[in-house]
Amino acid sequence: MPRSRRLSLTLAFGAAVLLVAALALAADATAKPALKVVEAKKVCMVTNHVFDKDQIPISVAGKTYYGCCQMCKERLAKDAASRTAVDPVTGKKVDKAAAVIAALPDGTVLYFESEKTLEEYQNGKGKQ
Repeated sequence: MPRSRRLSLTLAFGAAVLLVAALALAADATAKPALKVVEAKKVCMVTNHVFDKDQIPISVAGKTYYGCCQMCKERLAKDAASRTAVDPVTGKKVDKAAAVIAALPDGTVLYFESEKTLEEYQNGKGKQ
């Protein structure tokens, strides 16, 4: 086989390997991190972060919300918007006291309408 043809085939093979590697990296970059379902009482519903210890409960209209400090507790009592979130799958507003709550590896939480929408998110159907 002529040297130029061998060089062309080597370059073509190298380009194909690089393309496959780039596609694999792109797929990993778009993969959603694993979520862990967490108890509402472990979540500050103002900062939307999970903690190891139970948070301060606040009852509003017969529902229990949680805050990490007095300021968060007061905000939950006074600010209706702090008591809701948007389901990342359906885009619908959800009450944090009734939501299925799941934490990302960094401790940030997401609120879901149901176990079904959480499962859909984990299967890649989320809007985020």
